[in-house]
Amino acid sequence: MTKNNALIAVALAGLMSSGFAAAADATAGGAKMEKCFGVAKAGQNDCASKAGGHSCAGQSKKDLSPNDWKNVPAGTCASMGGKVEEMKPAAK
Repeated sequence: MTKNNALIAVALAGLMSSGFAAAADATAGGAKMEKCFGVAKAGQNDCASKAGGHSCAGQSKKDLSPNDWKNVPAGTCASMGGKVEEMKPAAK
């Protein structure tokens, strides 16, 4: 590896790690989050389906299902094409 390639690799690694750190701070650092329905890709939902089709994260079967949700920073759901709703408790 040449000296220039090594410098570029180090610079890119630094940029990537700072981006990941910023994303982690936004989600774990107390930023307000909201349940956004209709934006999760298949297998990337955060928890149970609104319609009761499954009860756990990562179990959605299709992209952008209106019954599956992801936690997103508050105020960003509508701009992603989603809808903020409260889940109704499961019927007993």
